[in-house]
Amino acid sequence: MSHELPVVFVVDDDVSVRESLELLIRTAGWQPETFASAREFLSCPRALVPNCLILDVNLPDISGLDLQQFVSVERTDMPIIIVTGYGDVPMTVKAMKAGAVEFLTKPFSDDALLTALEQALDRSRNMLAMDSEIHALRDRHASLSRREQEVMALVVSGLLNKQVGFELGISEITVKAHRGQAMRKMKARSLPDLVNMAAKLGIAH
Repeated sequence: MSHELPVVFVVDDDVSVRESLELLIRTAGWQPETFASAREFLSCPRALVPNCLILDVNLPDISGLDLQQFVSVERTDMPIIIVTGYGDVPMTVKAMKAGAVEFLTKPFSDDALLTALEQALDRSRNMLAMDSEIHALRDRHASLSRREQEVMALVVSGLLNKQVGFELGISEITVKAHRGQAMRKMKARSLPDLVNMAAKLGIAH
């Protein structure tokens, strides 16, 4: 994981809002990146550090809620804080249902925004850590031989060594050997640990 500063993206068409948020974010110790439109923001590369997005609902090109839907699918490690000058209840409900961390109506206090940013960056940190863990598990699983993968899938489905051997037409001793290799390569400390890893990888027999 990189130790670079967390990045806070801001998409708001009001230059004075962008400038004041940029100053606030920098003062809090994070890296601000500001954009006047959704398209401008979408052309920027994905951040590989904890990050979040402060998003205005009323944008000149794509609406904030449409952009939110896109980001929540394409950039899952980027939590969103929605801000608007015209907050209404249905809009708030829609934004929160779509996964927004917070919905703030302008003018909002610095403290309210900073609290929301702390929450959002924590969420991003956790998502990045989970992504990184899944990538590591996938790499480990890919390092297993085809037979080791077959044994692992049957073992985590709850079969005993003897039953696995019967399924695959191999001896119980061979099953034990493959199972041991799979445990070692997956860095599993126990069978429940291996079952947990298989669940994260979506492996079920």
